Amino acid sequence: MAYSDVSNILWRERQLLELLQFKLEVEQSLLATGRTRWLSHATREIEMLIDEVKQVELARAFEVSALCREMGVAETPTLKSLVDVLPAPWSGIFEEHRQAFLQATQEIVGLAETNRELLARGYTAAREALAVLGAERVETYGPGGLSVARSGQLTRLLDEVM
Repeated sequence: MAYSDVSNILWRERQLLELLQFKLEVEQSLLATGRTRWLSHATREIEMLIDEVKQVELARAFEVSALCREMGVAETPTLKSLVDVLPAPWSGIFEEHRQAFLQATQEIVGLAETNRELLARGYTAAREALAVLGAERVETYGPGGLSVARSGQLTRLLDEVM
């Protein structure tokens, strides 16, 4: 029956989202402690997980479409609207999946935002340290519109409408 097929895919997606949360927390720990040796590996693992989540989402869309055809539902509904038309106990099971997705999504968004902030702070700190040492090379544009590397010179960002 298609109910169990969709539920199994939802379980797989939940497991992947939980693993994504873990990997984002690992990345956050690396960023917060300044231990960047493994940062590229953590980021690559996160990217691989995101790709896997996308594949599972595609499989879920296929199975939900099949379930909708079986139930005689015209459109592919959201998980919430699907919960409303499913018989018991499936409506309860799918509602649990939906609640877990909402919670996981909130946590993932929060972790990703914190990681972006930590990355931005680290980048700024590194640039400031290089500027103090006089080793900073900045790519700017010259009067001819070509990219020019400048070292040790004051550069300014000009954002002006002409």
